[in-house]
Amino acid sequence: MTANDASHLRAPRFAAEIVADQLRDGYWLEAPDIDNDNKPDLFGYGLRLGEIYWYQNGEKWTRRLVADKIKMPVGADFADISGNGHPDIIVCYDLYGPIGTIQDANTAGGKIDWLENPGSPDKDESRWKRHYVGRATGMHRLRVGHFTQTERLEIIGLPIVAKEDVHAVLPVVLFTQPDDVQSAEEWPMTVIDDSHFRMIHGAEKKPGLIPGSDRDSLLLASDEGVTWLYWDDSAKEWVRKLIGTGELTQFEQTGFRGSGDLNAGRIGDDPMAYVAAIEPFHGNTVAVYTKTTDGPAGEAEWKRTLLDVYGDPNENGEGPGHQIVCADFDGDGEDEFLVALRGPWPWQGVMYYKAIDLENGVWAKWRVSDESVARIATADFNGDGRLDFATIAYSVQHYYVAKDAKLMLYRNEIEQQ
Repeated sequence: MTANDASHLRAPRFAAEIVADQLRDGYWLEAPDIDNDNKPDLFGYGLRLGEIYWYQNGEKWTRRLVADKIKMPVGADFADISGNGHPDIIVCYDLYGPIGTIQDANTAGGKIDWLENPGSPDKDESRWKRHYVGRATGMHRLRVGHFTQTERLEIIGLPIVAKEDVHAVLPVVLFTQPDDVQSAEEWPMTVIDDSHFRMIHGAEKKPGLIPGSDRDSLLLASDEGVTWLYWDDSAKEWVRKLIGTGELTQFEQTGFRGSGDLNAGRIGDDPMAYVAAIEPFHGNTVAVYTKTTDGPAGEAEWKRTLLDVYGDPNENGEGPGHQIVCADFDGDGEDEFLVALRGPWPWQGVMYYKAIDLENGVWAKWRVSDESVARIATADFNGDGRLDFATIAYSVQHYYVAKDAKLMLYRNEIEQQ
């Protein structure tokens, strides 16, 4: 499958803007429209301080405190849980014990709360009200959507480590929105899978991948590699499709294998024409999975193409890669992908990949940011019809602490087709 003629490539151009600098810590970032003014905002935080802020999009970025004293917030998502028309924040926290690493899961932690958006930035409530959802040891990622039905919101919780061992089998769990979200002590929980996944690090929600359905499904990056997980409504069961086994050559050296983060890209009419991944956990390897047979993603065979290796694993067995984002930045109807690199230099910033020839594994690549990056959030922040992106630095004790940590916005200046 040919994606583009190289002679028609347009080099990506993004104008950098500082949203906040001198961050004390940094890790997570999302881009919902918090105040419902049709201008995407940002919320972000690090793990150490337990403070979650949102940044209001205006003539200048205004920082507002959402919550504090949250013990080590990790993964998050957003959705209108309260029903007031404003996006609420759903966050998991209290993952680690005193050591503060994945070798030390808090067996009483791994909790999920949803933080209730008061509906106006000018209200007196300086903190958003916290509501408890549930817990599972090692909770590290969560995704909110409609996975098995469309009447109630569902939260899929994804632990990274079990209490027995860093690489023990993990329970993937689903919480279903209760009748009264305001008074519920916790949400009903069911176990999706507790026998297949180890060390889940990346989880990407994608609508429109299930044939004949607009329900959400998940792409998971774990010890097992790249997996597509979705609910089969006709069979009334969860289906796991293994796309690829990930990076396997570093295991003896680092103790890590499989995949660390991933995303699916559209080419033409195919919403999952490829899957891009950073491998393994906190990896240094960028790979792309493409189909070797025609047909739906769940029935196709896939092959792995190695694109780049960013440095050697450090003394902890880790590389600089942390996230993959797929989106159409140049407006040609086909998705490019971004790689978030935390550092140190030169292995930090955002790398931008454009498909030239999927079948033969030919991609063009540019560096579009130099700053340390833990997470990337995409949105059209200025309403010009072009997709922009924002980044937050990776500044986490015991893993990597970025120098001069910033929250950055990159405005898209690519001429659209």
